[in-house]
Amino acid sequence: MTKINLNNLTTEQRNQDTFGLDSMSVKEALVLMNKEDERVAEAVRKELDSIEPIIEQTINAFNNGGRLIYMGAGTSGRLGVLDAAECVPTFGVNPDMVIGLIAGGEKAMTIAVEGAEDSLELGREDLMKLKLTDNDIVLGIAASGRTPYVIGGLNYAQSVGATTASLSCNKHAKISQHAEFPIEINVGPEFLTGSTRLKSGTAQKLVLNMISTISMIGIGKVFNNLMVDVKATNEKLVERAKRIIMQATDCDYEMAENYFYDADEDVKLAIVMILTNSDKHTAKTKLVNANGFVKKTLS
Repeated sequence: MTKINLNNLTTEQRNQDTFGLDSMSVKEALVLMNKEDERVAEAVRKELDSIEPIIEQTINAFNNGGRLIYMGAGTSGRLGVLDAAECVPTFGVNPDMVIGLIAGGEKAMTIAVEGAEDSLELGREDLMKLKLTDNDIVLGIAASGRTPYVIGGLNYAQSVGATTASLSCNKHAKISQHAEFPIEINVGPEFLTGSTRLKSGTAQKLVLNMISTISMIGIGKVFNNLMVDVKATNEKLVERAKRIIMQATDCDYEMAENYFYDADEDVKLAIVMILTNSDKHTAKTKLVNANGFVKKTLS
């Protein structure tokens, strides 16, 4: 078996500030962990210039019928799957628009699949199954920055002309060499040595939040700061949908409820019907002509 050298990875270093965790009180450990977590947002802030072009590329991919595909192993893979899954109800998109791939497949969400992350070929195969095209963008996620599964996927993505990006928590990461648009977030050594589900995972979640949310804003899924394409799939979301209509139009609850159902529970359509004083058919036409942007229907 080939020996893997982790000595140069920041994510594997011991944190000099957290020695003696097993001798601390619960309060002492809490305070120290919180202090370490405070470093994460600042580390992400330093890399905003690297994140911006990926969002621009993602908006471009969406506008051309492409997909955003996350791929990673372990915590990194799980975070990608989580972000992809949450785009469906939040922004009303199809499940195949933002996709999360995890080394080892669905089983790996809860149980480690031995050897899956070490396979270059598995990364390639998973993208082939999706019939990857040059309209898609592939974002490889690996805290260590060296996961073979991710590298294999990025290499395949480049071979078909897809846009490639990477997200790691080490500087000079290996996966950065295989991506057109690399992000490297240095959060420093973990609170618990090598446990990248902690600060590294938090940093990855923050960046994925940025990429998916701001990309969706860029294709008209948001009006002001309201998620107007939310899907009302349960009682709480039905009430949230009505509230969004009220907030967007300054109407009362009864009016919001009536338009919500008149619009076949399409929040964005209901808002345009109210704001433009249009029937459902006319409002739909306005939205099509405005490429889904509510504000453009008002001009």
